Amino acid sequence: HTSSKTRVRVKMKRRIHFGSVLVYSLVWYLCSCSAFYLPGLAPTERQTGFASSQTVIQLFVNRLDSVESVLPYEYDVFDFCKDAKEKRPSENLGQVLFGERIESSPYKFNFKQNVKCKAVCKKDYKKGDQDDVTKLDFLKMGMQLNYQHHWIIDNMPVTWCYDVEDGQKYCNPGFPIGCLVTADGRAKDACVINSEFNKKNTFYVFNHVDIKITFHSGASEGWRGARLVAATLEPKSIKNTDENNPTCEGGSPMEVPGEFDNDVSIIYTYSVTFEQNDDIKWASRWDYILVSMPHTNIQWFSIMNSLVIVLFLSGMVAMIMLRTLHKDIARYNQVDQEDAQEESGWKQVHGDVFRPPRKGMLLSVFLGQGTQIFIMTFITLFLACLGFLSPANRGALMTCAVVLWVLLGTPAGYVSARLYKTFGGEKWKTNVLLTALLCPGIVFADFFLMNLILWVEGSSAAIPFGTLVAILALWFGISVPLTFVGAYFGFKKAAIEQPVRTNQIPRQIPEQSFFTKPIPGIVMGGILPFGCIFIQLFFILNSIWSHQMYYMFGFLFLVFIILLITCSEATILLCYFHLCAEDYHWWWRSFLTSGFTAHHPLLWIHYDYGPHLLPLHSCVI
Repeated sequence: HTSSKTRVRVKMKRRIHFGSVLVYSLVWYLCSCSAFYLPGLAPTERQTGFASSQTVIQLFVNRLDSVESVLPYEYDVFDFCKDAKEKRPSENLGQVLFGERIESSPYKFNFKQNVKCKAVCKKDYKKGDQDDVTKLDFLKMGMQLNYQHHWIIDNMPVTWCYDVEDGQKYCNPGFPIGCLVTADGRAKDACVINSEFNKKNTFYVFNHVDIKITFHSGASEGWRGARLVAATLEPKSIKNTDENNPTCEGGSPMEVPGEFDNDVSIIYTYSVTFEQNDDIKWASRWDYILVSMPHTNIQWFSIMNSLVIVLFLSGMVAMIMLRTLHKDIARYNQVDQEDAQEESGWKQVHGDVFRPPRKGMLLSVFLGQGTQIFIMTFITLFLACLGFLSPANRGALMTCAVVLWVLLGTPAGYVSARLYKTFGGEKWKTNVLLTALLCPGIVFADFFLMNLILWVEGSSAAIPFGTLVAILALWFGISVPLTFVGAYFGFKKAAIEQPVRTNQIPRQIPEQSFFTKPIPGIVMGGILPFGCIFIQLFFILNSIWSHQMYYMFGFLFLVFIILLITCSEATILLCYFHLCAEDYHWWWRSFLTSGFTAHHPLLWIHYDYGPHLLPLHSCVI
């Protein structure tokens, strides 16, 4: 017995010693790691006289887009200067779905080497050549619709900063191809910046750019090299005739007549200067772009507006719960059995309120899919608030949302199956298949139809066939099996037990007033939640349609929480009013009351953005 105790003590000492060594090793490893960087977001140190990757600065180009058209195009579709050794950096799923097409350009600079008026290429357009006519017409179309370049240096947008009203400066992450002076002499878009752009029915090409690259030196901070912290440019229209000896000061602008009567030659040039600024840190290099967007005050106004609506609804719900319901329940418990026959209002439908709804299969499917989308949205916004999905990490937001949706098939199947079993349904196979395929199938069919249109138009927003196959593989290979797993556990669980017994004979519903009928109640129920989100929705649509960067995820997450509270309280209020009117069909009405909030943005988009946004409406639905 003594020897066995000794062996136990020796084993315990060995385990404690092993545990101590493991803890010390872990602590030493963590202490040795001073910092970490997210993939793709680590700084690049630039130095002169070292490897080409540290000296040469490659300018990348992204798709071109316009606020006047829903069709973005790749850089190569237009007849611009192209890189002889074109390289395309790897793009994640989110970038492909958003239509980003990043490729290398012939604009390459050596670090700290200023360049003055260097020619990149020359484009000649012959009047009698049909191919040249087509290329020039497409270039004119781009200028007429104000298509914008989007250039990238060191994973940062090259911005065009200019003064706006009230002495503020706005930094646009893109700049136009050119501009147009109409046949009646009206200068459109960027043509207003130069009084020399005044010839009627003439296009002006921005064929020269003055680029300024700002860097932060590490000499005073103990590390070698420098980091790029800003890249700005100023587009100009300058006519040159000699490609080998261009001049970029003064001169007449590069005109392209509206009528192609003579041959046209366009020489593309650039100048680049480097400037040191140690006040700007690498971690805050995006600030000058984001600060120039004066949205913060409006965002706080939006939050205050939403909070007032929430307080109003909370007061209404509290008044009903604490006063009306409390008094009704107290009175109901105190009456004698004879007086119980004089029930009124919601007390008369207690035997019918948990009667299974019509089309219970469809409702359970929608609720299961809603659970999947809700959890996906919550986690995505939470990660965005923590900075993991910043604008610097291109496509991360969309990639995160898609991956989360695929992995959250289990909650969708579980919720749908549990509710369907509670409704007394027996067709569990149909329920599981509809949960896995109905809503995603509708979205994918709509997505595929729009993608076909984009394919026909040759837009860069068209998703490649391989990406469509990958999305289908994620859907059927991961999401559908996980939905089956969730449905298995949902059907295995016992049905939700109702607190009261349902009557065998349904109660007749009395004649309803106009405001307690289903459609008016559902329409009114979505107004207050929409009032909480319409300002935030304006900025989101601007980021999609006007190609601005959306970065205020803290505001968005707060408004998302306010939207949840508002939808819940509005639904509780209207359900109470309907039950008081002795209408016990509350299942679908409670779902559609909050769900109809999505239709108010659709109507608002029609009014505010006009018919040219029709391709986005299906996305909003």
